[in-house]
Amino acid sequence: MNIASKIRNLSRMPAFHVLLALSAAHCLNDLLQSVITAVYPMLKADLGLSFGQIGLITLVYQLAASIFQPVVGYAFDRRPFVYSLPAGMASTALGIVMFAYCETMPGILLSVFMVGIGSATLHPEASRITSLAGHSRRGFAQSVFQVGGNFGGSIGPLLVALIVAPHGRHYVAWFLVAAVLCFAAMRPICRWYGSYLRELRGGASARTGHKPLPLSRGLTIFAIVVIAVLIFSKYIYMASLSSYYTFYLIDKFGVSVSQSQIFLFVFVVSTAVGTLVGGPVGDRYGRKIVIWVSILGTAPFSLLMPHVSLPVTVVLSFCAGFMLSSAFPAILLYAQELLPTKLGMISGLFFGFSFGVGGIASAVLGGFADTYGIEAVYNACAYMPLLGIVAGLLPSLKKS
Repeated sequence: MNIASKIRNLSRMPAFHVLLALSAAHCLNDLLQSVITAVYPMLKADLGLSFGQIGLITLVYQLAASIFQPVVGYAFDRRPFVYSLPAGMASTALGIVMFAYCETMPGILLSVFMVGIGSATLHPEASRITSLAGHSRRGFAQSVFQVGGNFGGSIGPLLVALIVAPHGRHYVAWFLVAAVLCFAAMRPICRWYGSYLRELRGGASARTGHKPLPLSRGLTIFAIVVIAVLIFSKYIYMASLSSYYTFYLIDKFGVSVSQSQIFLFVFVVSTAVGTLVGGPVGDRYGRKIVIWVSILGTAPFSLLMPHVSLPVTVVLSFCAGFMLSSAFPAILLYAQELLPTKLGMISGLFFGFSFGVGGIASAVLGGFADTYGIEAVYNACAYMPLLGIVAGLLPSLKKS
């Protein structure tokens, strides 16, 4: 079957338009989230903030965006709400306006808290709806959803450089255009989700909320611990690439800042491609094998990277980003299949945990680089994908 035929088949999925809308909403949400950190230099200059205060702003944002995700997911698992996504975007939009105009530290902290709450609402809820709309193609659905977020997060800083940097922090308010577009993307999602909930409550399928877990309680807890170890290994290495890759290239190979940004873009593209591929492959061959191959299979590339020339480093960074990124849709879906009646809670738990690990790892690796040098970071982090071997301990899940 050629590519055109495959695309036509995918477009005939009953809720394909909903998946596209979810991907667009994820893109616009993550674009708005990325504005916060991209504006830090201007914010520091405007308000005369110290690096400690910038760290406090990041802490408040990370707490709201990470810790509240499983809480929000659990709440809407118990009481589904059709308009949960617009409610989250309303919080983000209000936070963006406050962030553009507030001139006091408490106001800035409140604004980033509200933006974080918006993120904590969208990720578990949109991931839940993505799984429901994906039906038997849930891996493909999650990949489409994740790619939207990857794209939005990558273009946010670029738009800040074009729109905000030449004119000042108040121009952050122009990003309300993205919020309006996101509300528009959410309309077909809310219509579909409302129809789904009415059918669920009115039909015999309402009994599915009481279906048993696929594994015993003990095995379920064990599997979640193993997944947490895998996320830990994945996001520590991803943090070394996303936060410090440009510094590594400048320090080791003497490239210019603009060249380093081009090489970073190559890595960002690899994560988008890997995310898009990982979900469908998991649909076909199983989540466990994708998780195992994706994370452990990154090790040869990560271990070689500190010891090769610049061109080979760029190629290896693409391979490492591709392999690691293909794991997340499979990890998330495996976790959802462990707790099929808690889709929102488990999505929020793993999105929040991944955000938290990434944020903490970036801070720790920064201190490590200050003390031992940036090359030492890559020599140490290169071994993290070897933890992927624990994926072999994951129990196999029978398909219902």
